[in-house]
Amino acid sequence: MNAATFASPVASPAAPPHRRAARRVLPGFNLTLGYTLLYLSLIVLIPLSALVFKTFSMTWADFWAAVSASRVLASFRLTFGASFIAACVNVVAGLLVAWVLVRYQFPGKKIADALVDLPFALPTAVAGIALTAILAGNGWIGQYLEPRGIQLAFQPAGIVIALIFIGLPFVVRTVQPVLEDTEKELEEAAACLGANRWQTFWMVIFPAIAPALLTGFAMAFARAVGEYGSVIFIAGNMPMVSEITPLIIIGKLEQYDYAGATAVASVMLGISFILLLIINGIQAWGRTR
Repeated sequence: MNAATFASPVASPAAPPHRRAARRVLPGFNLTLGYTLLYLSLIVLIPLSALVFKTFSMTWADFWAAVSASRVLASFRLTFGASFIAACVNVVAGLLVAWVLVRYQFPGKKIADALVDLPFALPTAVAGIALTAILAGNGWIGQYLEPRGIQLAFQPAGIVIALIFIGLPFVVRTVQPVLEDTEKELEEAAACLGANRWQTFWMVIFPAIAPALLTGFAMAFARAVGEYGSVIFIAGNMPMVSEITPLIIIGKLEQYDYAGATAVASVMLGISFILLLIINGIQAWGRTR
């Protein structure tokens, strides 16, 4: 008996890659897609569909009368205008805060990083009361501003401040991980090629973080449009001056004017959807450049 008899058998070749079943952590596509559609339907689509169907029960004349009232139009201008201004401020302030948290080391950095998330955890009503106590005429800051003719509380300016407060974390937490992943070697290469700091930021850093900035802007804007708790206390709720659209909707519901409330809400939904669609289109265009 030769040695070949005792040789270990040759292992059978592995199956071709295209024959091996792909191993996935999550279940198959059909199951996950079905769960996703069911979840979105229950949480998003069905409530929004009920809002639209309730609006369709009105005649066009009733719908137009509900959404074109001077008080409602004034609330639209204030809500969307203040939300847009607050989101623009948060883009700049959020970028600066994220830059400091990512690029610098300083005492109390972890505390500062945790404070960014405070508007997430703080009840919005508490935030509104705190801002009102600070900015009112007898508040810590307001007592020095009102004698100089600067009134923030119970004015549109106070609404903008409240919306900045609740929207800042969205921009910071969106931009921060992108900055952390940005390659510093590219900045060093730009400096070696003679670029100054502004040119390095504009030509190297900004293109990398621009999609994140747009996402943060969209999230802060959407959050501000629907904000109620933190604004209701500092706004003063004066018709035609500092009355936001969510308050108009609440008022119509308290008066059992459900059709009018859904009409105003559907206009807010449509405008918000169009603006977010435009922002997402700009993001997609920027990624394809």
